[in-house]
Amino acid sequence: MRLRILAAAVLACVMAQPALAGDADAWPTSVELGNGVNAGLKGLLQYDFNRFSDDRLPDGSDRFDDAQTWRRQEFNLYVEKKGAFTINAGYDFQANSWVDNYVGVETHAGRFRVGQFKTPVGWEDGNISTGNVTFMERSLPEQAVYEGRRVGLDWVYQGTPHWLLQAGFFTRHDLNDDAAGQTFAGRVVYNPVQEQGQVVHLGLSASRELRDDRTGRIRARPEVNLTPVRLVDTGTLEGVDRLDRQGLEAAWIHGPVLLQGEYLAMQAIRPEQRDFHSHGYYLFGAWALTGESRDYKAGSVGGLKPRHDWGALELALRYATLDLDDGAVMGGREHDWTLGLNWYIDDHFKLQANVIRAFSDRGNLPLDPTIYALRAQLSF
Repeated sequence: MRLRILAAAVLACVMAQPALAGDADAWPTSVELGNGVNAGLKGLLQYDFNRFSDDRLPDGSDRFDDAQTWRRQEFNLYVEKKGAFTINAGYDFQANSWVDNYVGVETHAGRFRVGQFKTPVGWEDGNISTGNVTFMERSLPEQAVYEGRRVGLDWVYQGTPHWLLQAGFFTRHDLNDDAAGQTFAGRVVYNPVQEQGQVVHLGLSASRELRDDRTGRIRARPEVNLTPVRLVDTGTLEGVDRLDRQGLEAAWIHGPVLLQGEYLAMQAIRPEQRDFHSHGYYLFGAWALTGESRDYKAGSVGGLKPRHDWGALELALRYATLDLDDGAVMGGREHDWTLGLNWYIDDHFKLQANVIRAFSDRGNLPLDPTIYALRAQLSF
């Protein structure tokens, strides 16, 4: 039965492709209102399959449950005038949560936004479109360190050649009534090389979060999302004065090859007891077997645009590691290998397959599952 469901999803994507081929931007999801103003709808739909093996516990039970369901059902309504302003309202019906909701204005002094949007520390989470990430889920350190979306104000400036500057201030609850507190954040990107098919990206980001409840928790799933299980988890850290985050990011695009990596660190500063320090990094390489090169714009790596009628194929391999052991806090250590294959059927449909080999050690319970994950994605 499960194989038939998967086959149906694949077949639907393949059969839909010829009918939607041609002009990839011709979908009727936007209208012109005049004077250069457009209004429209953007969507991201992802359906995932997760299967687990080698996850047997000493009592004979399995740690993980196989699952298949929608990963995202995101829709965004927008009104924009290129180079002038953007108004966006977004909701994820799968997670029942608000996503990007903001008003942005373009000026000679940079772009200003007010509303709810992503915080900048964690390159893949905060600055690369969810539909364009190379693997199905973000790496271990990205999950652990990324703060999420918050309500606030930010500024992005690209008026100096080769540089991008970003600063933001986030305050109070987000639109989902979570994460009360204040955050100050910044990011700098330098591109010594930036042209089509040839990019060098170097970036640095940092933030300071002051949570109202004076707690913190750092954890990560094993690079799939349809499970609540975390192999590494600090539990709730009490008496936290602030959470400091830092990120170092780098990438090289050379024709069909993408090399990308990031080092992320996080500290829970606790005046009445020992501070907690965590860190991790990931490295990956991706190769477009069909020769396409990834887009790059505004400090963000884009997806592949197929140049063949039947689409584009991409092979990728990632190594990620995360250390949540420090002093009396034994959150565990984990490192994962992920092999990925992506089929970009056209500019809107994508199929992804990931095999994750996870190795974890938390306390005296080592667990090393093998995970098989599939995704069908529609974006417009």
